[in-house]
Amino acid sequence: MADREPIVHQFMDLRVPEYAYMFGFLQADGNLYQGAGRKGRLTVEINAKDVQILRHFQKLTPYYSNITARTRCTNFAASHSSATWTLCSLEARTTLNELGLPYGRKSKTVASPHGDFSPRDYLRGLIDADGSVGYTAKGFPFISLTTASTAIGTYLCRYAQQLTGAERNIKRNARDAIYNILYTKEKAQKLATELYYNGCLALERKKTTADTLNDWVRPAGMRVAPERRRWTAHEDRVLLGLNNDAAAAKDLGRTVPSCSVRLWRLRTGQARVPAE
Repeated sequence: MADREPIVHQFMDLRVPEYAYMFGFLQADGNLYQGAGRKGRLTVEINAKDVQILRHFQKLTPYYSNITARTRCTNFAASHSSATWTLCSLEARTTLNELGLPYGRKSKTVASPHGDFSPRDYLRGLIDADGSVGYTAKGFPFISLTTASTAIGTYLCRYAQQLTGAERNIKRNARDAIYNILYTKEKAQKLATELYYNGCLALERKKTTADTLNDWVRPAGMRVAPERRRWTAHEDRVLLGLNNDAAAAKDLGRTVPSCSVRLWRLRTGQARVPAE
């Protein structure tokens, strides 16, 4: 990723692709601290091998900031080298906060930015910071995002559905109460092409991997699983009103087993009963 000239647009104008990407990255990996009075700082600590992205952030920011490096022992490695970008300007921090980067703990409260922004660049920033791009153990292309924010998870799912047709009902995992949102095969290929376009600002290693995803070709004979048809509130009301699997299947154009399972879930509370 070649060095770029500083952008002349207003700082953090999220209609500008580079700023939209930067803001997504900061929401995922940045930390905004508020000290006494005018004191405070924004910090982003990442693996030292990705330091180039911090240098781009520094060029995009018309306020003084600095990048430092350190090596320490962690739970995962005897020697881990990281780079940290620090920005202290109150004006810059106020701008970021007003756009939707909260002070303090933010993992569950962050949401898509306030105002107009470039969606695909914003999402790429989130995925570069808190997601993965690559191949599964079976060799299938994938793109994923790990987030604790319901709003962020929902936003990605809506965007991906419009682009690929893939529907997702997000659910926190039982171990650490976060969302793991995954797209594979052709859906991942479409997302990769849309998000990691030529000339975009991105982590070089993820951009390089994303560029290879379209090399995958579905093996001959591999069945394409149809997208699941989600139950609507109207269908649930019809099902409950008829209280008959076969009759509901005929009226709704669904299979009897599907109606039977859905009715059981509604009766046992595993699915929410729609309001009248």
